[in-house]
Amino acid sequence: MKNIKIALWTIPGLLTALWLATSLPFPDEMTFISIRNLLVQYSGVLAMGAMSVAMILATRASWLEPWLNGLDKSYRLHKWLGIFALVAAPIHWIAANGPKWAVQWGLMTPPERNGPPSGMPDLPALQAFFNSQRGTAEMLGEWAFYAAILLIALALFKRFPYKYFVTTHTLIAIAYLALAFHAFVLMDFAAWTQPLGILMALLTAGGVTSAVLALSRQIGRARKVDGKIETVRHFPEMGITETRIALEQGWSGHDAGQYAFVTFDRHEGKHPFTIASAWDPDTRGITFITKGLGDYTDGLSDTLKPGAEATVEGPYGRFTFEDGADRQVWIGGGIGITPFIARMKQLARSGNAPSVDLIHSTKELSAEARDLLEADARAAGIKLHVMIDERDGFLTGARLREMVPDWKAASVWFCGPAAFGKALRDDLKANGLATGGFHQELFNMR
Repeated sequence: MKNIKIALWTIPGLLTALWLATSLPFPDEMTFISIRNLLVQYSGVLAMGAMSVAMILATRASWLEPWLNGLDKSYRLHKWLGIFALVAAPIHWIAANGPKWAVQWGLMTPPERNGPPSGMPDLPALQAFFNSQRGTAEMLGEWAFYAAILLIALALFKRFPYKYFVTTHTLIAIAYLALAFHAFVLMDFAAWTQPLGILMALLTAGGVTSAVLALSRQIGRARKVDGKIETVRHFPEMGITETRIALEQGWSGHDAGQYAFVTFDRHEGKHPFTIASAWDPDTRGITFITKGLGDYTDGLSDTLKPGAEATVEGPYGRFTFEDGADRQVWIGGGIGITPFIARMKQLARSGNAPSVDLIHSTKELSAEARDLLEADARAAGIKLHVMIDERDGFLTGARLREMVPDWKAASVWFCGPAAFGKALRDDLKANGLATGGFHQELFNMR
């Protein structure tokens, strides 16, 4: 989370600093039109810069994962940059249309059109081309603005079905391409030879490349491997389905705690699921445990059959238990137990288990599922604590500190509901948990 906050401050901060360096000194006479022109350029730079970085993050580039500490964090930054653009873009639209509205309402007379400002770079042919495209750029930019606002808003609406979200979210790439043309034509021409213009050109080039990759369905293609479902096991009382897939050649392996995008139905598209197995190159099998949390996952128990085809893309994520700590506490809230199952299976194979307490806090746990969980814990040498909400109450920071007296000497790994994790993290940090000692999977793609 720290790097996400740094990026959210750094991106607009850097764009603001470079815009000021380009725009200063401001006009001696600050009229309505001069202020409006400054606001149009500034809001446009912020909106386009945020959207460009968000587009680059959408490519699931592996080189970004180490710095952001996982694709889940990358998607969180992608989301907040989208929200930032959702605020900056309307300001740009209002500023751009303000004089026209004021003239229509009789509040001002039409402003005079002045020639280009002094000091313009000697690029007459390129400048003339840009000027000839202003009308088209303004028209495309306005319609792309409407489309982008609608599509970003839909993406943030959690009740909008996931399969439609995937399709509509891809359409943002088309709107972005139109906005990129709008920005290139209408950005202050003198800025293109200055640091602001150079940065905007780089960001926009990255965004355009990302948009083309999205529209041509190339994102993640190199990491996709086909396979067939081997076994399907249902736990109906818990609404959980365990699916094992035999992968073809191409999967390079994964670490416990990582996840993948799985496509069982090409019409439905891919969904992210945490991997629940250690990697065995001999069997090439990979297991996913899914809980019915919506229209699609609710029906998996009825639709998944052995022998059916599946496509797995990944692996992604850095929730891999590698922090150098000899003592760890794992907390799995509900279906958040999945990465810990994979880790236990991995430790059972390696025989090199650290000192670990695993707390599984859940609403319900069938006898069969509990037997499997206890067997994994024994094989890995893990101390297991199972808490059923109705029977044992809810897990709190105080109860955790009581259950694991030496918790301060451990690192804590949490996977489960975000609010649950935040409450535990705040409590443990307030009571002395070392900085960086709490690791949380932000497993939310929207």
